[in-house]
Amino acid sequence: MSAPRRLIILGAAGRDFHDFNVRWRDDPAHEVVAFTANQIPDIAGRVYPPELAGPRYPDGIRIYPEERLPELIRELRADVCTLAYSDLPHVEVMHKASLVLSCGADFVLLGPASTMLTSRRPVVAVCAVRTGCGKSQTSRAVAAALRKLHYRVAAVRHPMPYGDLSRQACQRFATLDDLDRHECTIEEREEYEPHIRAGNLVFAGIDYARILSEAEIEADVILWDGGNNDMPFFRPDLLVCVADPHRPGHEVAYYPGETNLRMADVVVVNKIGSATPEGIDTVLHNVAAVNPRATVIKADSPVSVDDAARIRGQRVLAVEDGPTVTHGEMPYGAASLAARRFGAAGLVDPRPFAVGSLVETLKKYPHCRDVLPAMGYGARQIRELEQTIDRADCDLVLIGTPIDLGRVLKINKPALRVTYELEPAAGAALEQILRARLRR
Repeated sequence: MSAPRRLIILGAAGRDFHDFNVRWRDDPAHEVVAFTANQIPDIAGRVYPPELAGPRYPDGIRIYPEERLPELIRELRADVCTLAYSDLPHVEVMHKASLVLSCGADFVLLGPASTMLTSRRPVVAVCAVRTGCGKSQTSRAVAAALRKLHYRVAAVRHPMPYGDLSRQACQRFATLDDLDRHECTIEEREEYEPHIRAGNLVFAGIDYARILSEAEIEADVILWDGGNNDMPFFRPDLLVCVADPHRPGHEVAYYPGETNLRMADVVVVNKIGSATPEGIDTVLHNVAAVNPRATVIKADSPVSVDDAARIRGQRVLAVEDGPTVTHGEMPYGAASLAARRFGAAGLVDPRPFAVGSLVETLKKYPHCRDVLPAMGYGARQIRELEQTIDRADCDLVLIGTPIDLGRVLKINKPALRVTYELEPAAGAALEQILRARLRR
């Protein structure tokens, strides 16, 4: 037999581990010689542990920075590289492909048929065309509709294993105390906490075959709550894809968001209350062009603030969901929209007050002039976020993240939370579709 082809997986601590587990780990025709890491800080330098990598990899698999890819292809004699992370412009995907090809290796993209697991339960998947479209509140609306139809629901989240990988193979979250027990980052809390507060059971981790098996024990319906604009890990019986008219055209210009759009049974065009008519028309035109069979739901996710009158005339520091305003490329979020809607005197530029890694983050994403990303991938970043807020010269902090940051940070200034949910009319439309599909 010929020697196995030597493979490098380009990832970001999520899809890469899943693809390895379900496609590459037990494939004798390939030997995975490295993971590379991008997008997420402090992932490179770790090892995918032997207990997860399996008997073919007794020493585990090293994770390197992606910027070292050309030398890794040469030094590790790689024959093939596969891209396994999401929310990239199509042109950037091809730049990566061109780099790999120029170094002498093949470039591979795995499709959903190669990576989706099949459940014994019905699966409803909620995905998006970009980070920050409103997938999370759409997932919560779907979960609420399923509970109203008397189904037990388990929400399975896209992976965010930023801690001890060996301990994060299969995680179950039923209470807020579970977030502390698993030492969750701010990004993890932003996704898990709203589900828990709504009464939903949440699973996440690394080994999604095991996670699916555990979720099937406790649920009648599995809700895949996707991350970024990644494809589902489970084969869906109904695929809902969320699009954002604040970024018209992105629905057909990003990987793998366009794939989700083309596969979708239902497309939710969100945020129509704050988008321009031209942006809405562009998204609707593109949906009709690439997926005319999809059911389209036009929806809004209006922001609300308790005691909103306190915002008027104040200089506001807008703290926004980190991924949405960083690699999601949104220059504003819920807090910024609320500040403008409720009459703030202005938004405070966070850059003069940034501390530590936030300095580099704001340099990397120069469109974040009026927003502070709630970066918190570890204890150090959480401290730096707290210090940046403490240093900011503002009258009021508006928190546009999906969680109560007061549980994680000590904020030394007046602060208000901005919340947002999918409007009831869109939830009712989703309920009708779910009722019909699950009955069938």
